[in-house]
Amino acid sequence: MLLLPLLLWAAPGSAANAIVKDGNTIQLADVTYRLDGIDAPEPDQICIDDHADPWACGIDARNQLAKQVGGHVVRCEDLGPDPAYRKRHLGICTVEGETTSLNQLAVGQGFAMNSANGRFGEDEAAAKADRKGIWKGCFVSPADFRLGKKDGALLGGACPADKDREIRAALFPEHPAMPPRCTIKAKFAVRARVTGNVGIYHLQGCRSYPALTRPDRWFCTEDDAQAAGFRRAYNCRAGK
Repeated sequence: MLLLPLLLWAAPGSAANAIVKDGNTIQLADVTYRLDGIDAPEPDQICIDDHADPWACGIDARNQLAKQVGGHVVRCEDLGPDPAYRKRHLGICTVEGETTSLNQLAVGQGFAMNSANGRFGEDEAAAKADRKGIWKGCFVSPADFRLGKKDGALLGGACPADKDREIRAALFPEHPAMPPRCTIKAKFAVRARVTGNVGIYHLQGCRSYPALTRPDRWFCTEDDAQAAGFRRAYNCRAGK
């Protein structure tokens, strides 16, 4: 009889040691959740700040979510597998004791956008009006960044039209810097479309790794690379 309350408390999708993977993805135990209804900058994404300087906004978005999580228990309402990547689930996640979800907080603080099917349009509008987070400068949407869409719409409160070329060069640098502990190199490739992908990624053990000196993207894990639509290079041995 005493087991029932314990089982009810240990509800699926709760964990004290939540791992923040990026600005809209967390892992609870063995389940990875993408925060539903939002889209945050990728860890290797660059934005322009309000002083016209390049800014590692993807890292800051991840750090901001980690700050909100802290060491607290996080509970996620599991909405089922993510259609974009079946290995992870969609979730509405909340720090225990709080009433506002992490999803909504990320948008309201300006470190994520309201996605097409999101419910946080008012939060995004307020963050944009107050020039919070990524809205203080200039950026392309995370969706455009993932596709390498260099001609995508420029967003934010500081995108001078006469600096369009310079801004795009900063948002899509020719030699993107490797984020901390994100060593996987990736390149957009037309030939990858045969397998339904947008590009190819290369691990440190791949023969092609040293020769790829100008990657388009950097990833922290293979799951991250695959979720973004990249496949592993064929010259990588299994398990490498």
